[in-house]
Amino acid sequence: MNGKFWFLLGLIVALACPLPAPAQKYPDKAIRLVVAFPTGAPYILALLLSEKLRDPLGQPVVPDFRGGAGGNLAAELVAKSAADGYTLLLTSGTIAISPSLFPKLGYDTFRDFAPVTLLATVPNVLVVHPSVPARSLNELVKLAKAHPGKLNFGSGGVGSGSQLGSELFKTLSGISMVHVPYKGAALALSAMLSGEVDMVTSTVPATIPLVNSGRIRALAVMAPARVAALPQVPTTAEAGMPELVVITWYGLFVPAGVKPDVIERLNSEVAKVMTAPDMRSKLAQVELEATTRTPAETARFVRAEFERWARVIKEAGIKPAQ
Repeated sequence: MNGKFWFLLGLIVALACPLPAPAQKYPDKAIRLVVAFPTGAPYILALLLSEKLRDPLGQPVVPDFRGGAGGNLAAELVAKSAADGYTLLLTSGTIAISPSLFPKLGYDTFRDFAPVTLLATVPNVLVVHPSVPARSLNELVKLAKAHPGKLNFGSGGVGSGSQLGSELFKTLSGISMVHVPYKGAALALSAMLSGEVDMVTSTVPATIPLVNSGRIRALAVMAPARVAALPQVPTTAEAGMPELVVITWYGLFVPAGVKPDVIERLNSEVAKVMTAPDMRSKLAQVELEATTRTPAETARFVRAEFERWARVIKEAGIKPAQ
């Protein structure tokens, strides 16, 4: 048999074999955006992202609001979803806090998720009722030390960000205050308005109208820089407590196992959306600062947040309500 025969035989075999199917381009169907909180900043971010990502991705992004259990219901749902890039999780810093609060979570933050990016941040502010005779952070510390255990602070519940911010303040200043938990941050602020509690740490947007109307007094913004909406309020660093930084943040995650190229695609498109001037302008109207990070940077940030709040939770002896 000559070489021509073998060539023809090989050609026949090759033609008889089916060609590999072309790889499908991501995404080729609608993407589900599971949102851990159905109100406030997550709600706004979800609506804006679903609108802005449709064209660049070429597929609809459909918000699915799954509030409950402090964000844990949504997180567990996504953790158990297929790792194909078609189920995303939009959540807050609770994903880094919950592991230190709940020993039997239905997910593992670091095993079951792959970070895509941070989306936005909002600073917190320490506020007091006008009847509290303290007009600065330093005066509040002196007052609390002079009357240990007499002042109290409200929060949105055991383990909430508002409690952790106040517990961090207590630890750093060495004071004793009584915690009064409520079923939500809004109820804690309402309790302050009625004089039930002396102090609350809250996000800036929730406090702006109350501070500007004189119904509550802002002592310090718990962020590295002052905020435009409260220009007269110093930062905690300016008040002599630079470690008292409490930033509420929101991020995007996918189930662990999603292909790196899919994560990179999502990160790239979301970054373009979040850095667009119109997006920044819309978020600024509700005191949210758009931000982006690479997946690796987001992973390091979440780990640092976990370690930081785990220490606060341990030192304060915080345990979730049964």
